[in-house]
Amino acid sequence: FAKLNPGLAYVQGMNELLAPLLWTFKTDPDPEQSAHAEADAFFCFIEIMSEFRDHFCKQLDNSDSGIKATMTRLLEYLQLHDYELWDHLTNRVKIDPQYFAFRWITLMLTQEFHFPDLVRLWDTFLADPKGRLDSLLRFCVTMLVSARDMLLAGDFASNLKLLQSYPPTDVSVLLRKSAQFEC
Repeated sequence: FAKLNPGLAYVQGMNELLAPLLWTFKTDPDPEQSAHAEADAFFCFIEIMSEFRDHFCKQLDNSDSGIKATMTRLLEYLQLHDYELWDHLTNRVKIDPQYFAFRWITLMLTQEFHFPDLVRLWDTFLADPKGRLDSLLRFCVTMLVSARDMLLAGDFASNLKLLQSYPPTDVSVLLRKSAQFEC
């Protein structure tokens, strides 16, 4: 990837995006298909990076397509769906989304859920006709709204701990709720 994209090169965390893809192709029950797992995973990785690459480019952090703009979109979606929670997180306890959403977005939640749940999530994100990023952001808003009671009751420290170590949850329930959100 770095050879094909010298302006971007490798950035820590890209391996987290490649791993689920490689696992999926490598565990294909058809040996003929799994023999090409690395090439297939690389192709899919390039497809994902074509949409998410600006999040990995420090020079674009402050641009309309950079990670800060995407985190702002996440907060705007939250504000639309749950103003009270948005106000609590942004104005009362003042949690910068960089403390939790940066990892959620750039790693597409790879560190937030158990692997089987992650594969289910990615199946949804990658197949969503509204777009991968939009699907991911809707799901992130769902995560926040689902933890609403704990977040509203918490202070900066407890909320940060919760958001950086999201509690175990039924991913299917979150996906159903996420499908109802319009952003």
